[in-house]
Amino acid sequence: MKYRQLTKEQFEGLHEEFARFLASQNIDKKEWDELKKEKPHVAEDEMNVFSDVVWDDVLTRTAYLEHFSPNLVNLFKCEEKEIHRIVIKINKEINVLEQEGFEWLLKNPNDEAIEFLRGSKAYQEERNVEIFDLIEKGSTISKGELYEYFDQLTSNS
Repeated sequence: MKYRQLTKEQFEGLHEEFARFLASQNIDKKEWDELKKEKPHVAEDEMNVFSDVVWDDVLTRTAYLEHFSPNLVNLFKCEEKEIHRIVIKINKEINVLEQEGFEWLLKNPNDEAIEFLRGSKAYQEERNVEIFDLIEKGSTISKGELYEYFDQLTSNS
């Protein structure tokens, strides 16, 4: 397996797509139920293949990631050949995981307690594998508004 199997909830949310996937493998509902009972390892393999297909699709379309901890924000822009990162370090008793702290950060981006670091690097492995690793470590896929906001703010300073 390239990534990891989707969770039960993710499979439930994608049940129609999974049914179409099984149909493309010439497996109908009756056969699927038999597979699960009589050949669970084969059923597991089908679920793994489907999971990889879904993850690959999602990761290929992922352009931005965010990772928050109480006083540190990591913003990523995932391009085709390299990944860009903006780190926002807050040297103050502010918790950006809470609404109040997050709003403070947005209203006070030039506060002396805030330190910005920027960097870019080419992918060391396959792009999607590296993005998946960041997600597994707690990053979430985003639309990129925060990255673009802080990118403009820090490239003009």
